[in-house]
Amino acid sequence: MARDSADSRSSTLADVRSVYADQAATFDRFAALNRLLSGRYRRRAFDTADGEVLDVACGLATNRAYLPESVAYTGIDASPAMLDRAADRHDDLVLGEDLREMDAQDLDFPDDSFDTVISSLSTCTFPDPDAALAEMARVCKPEGRVLLLEHGRSSVGPIAKFQDWRADAHFEKHACRWTQEPLAIVRRSPLTVRNHWTALFGILTGMEAVPE
Repeated sequence: MARDSADSRSSTLADVRSVYADQAATFDRFAALNRLLSGRYRRRAFDTADGEVLDVACGLATNRAYLPESVAYTGIDASPAMLDRAADRHDDLVLGEDLREMDAQDLDFPDDSFDTVISSLSTCTFPDPDAALAEMARVCKPEGRVLLLEHGRSSVGPIAKFQDWRADAHFEKHACRWTQEPLAIVRRSPLTVRNHWTALFGILTGMEAVPE
């Protein structure tokens, strides 16, 4: 039951902002550990990005380190606290220009604006992941790509059972549905998954998708 209830639960945007306002300092403090644990997977997911790149739910702009130097980077996030810390970490990213406060479910960009849209570990916290993915598809150029790195329920039984057991508590603390099925979520969106891979006992899923 824990898995079903956690996967169907949703926060409001205000709830998500509140969680990250409280936890921004912790994310900043453990940024190096985050890079150590997730860096190889971020690089695998994003190192083929090109052109104008939009990073949705960018947080501390961690993904930027794993993009080619030639790209033009824009990061958006709903959390002002996370964006402030991202600007502190990246002297060349200007708050309000390269880093913008924005709702992923209602992106303030015209259709077909970006060559590549990326996002990591985010669909689990969007109040409406379907709307956010639809927006990613909308702002991606028809010939562009959406590159995702998501997490969800492990394919290893004992780990999955632990996630199921802790799902409600994890959601209450982090507004994160960590027993989601990320591939299924993306496949019901206006995106076509061209290829995908899994790692870390099936917890991580990398996807390359294109707008339909």
